[in-house]
Amino acid sequence: MVAFIDVLFWFSSIYIFPFWLMMWFAPTHERTAALMRNEWVYLAPLAAAYTLAVLPNLVDILVLLGSDMPSPDIVVEMFSEREVILIGWLHYLAFDLFVGRWTWQRLVATGKPIYVSFPVLLLSMFVAPLGALIGMVVTRDHVEATTQTV
Repeated sequence: MVAFIDVLFWFSSIYIFPFWLMMWFAPTHERTAALMRNEWVYLAPLAAAYTLAVLPNLVDILVLLGSDMPSPDIVVEMFSEREVILIGWLHYLAFDLFVGRWTWQRLVATGKPIYVSFPVLLLSMFVAPLGALIGMVVTRDHVEATTQTV
């Protein structure tokens, strides 16, 4: 029988792919913008899958991380369990997509062509911090709209 966490793993791994495809190959298309502006569509299902996976293990994770200052040994011990590795994978999928979406928004806002945006977003999918950093560099002229209240 397939474990519930395995179902969450496969659901999430497959679920993210259309969003990445749209940001890679149709970054300025109206459907891409419509889907990626709604976090209930692109992020909530991943957050729900993560929550379902982490809740049964939450006390153990909090006790382990709360009992001592986190160290490399504690992290290795924690990630030596299959369920925690899968929870970590779900965490990566959700936050890589979240950071990728942020990077995509900056790329679109600054009018970067697909030959720039595609490799940056590909890196964002596989190694999100590096993709985000490169995205920040290539969109350094980006100015976010801010609202000021007095």
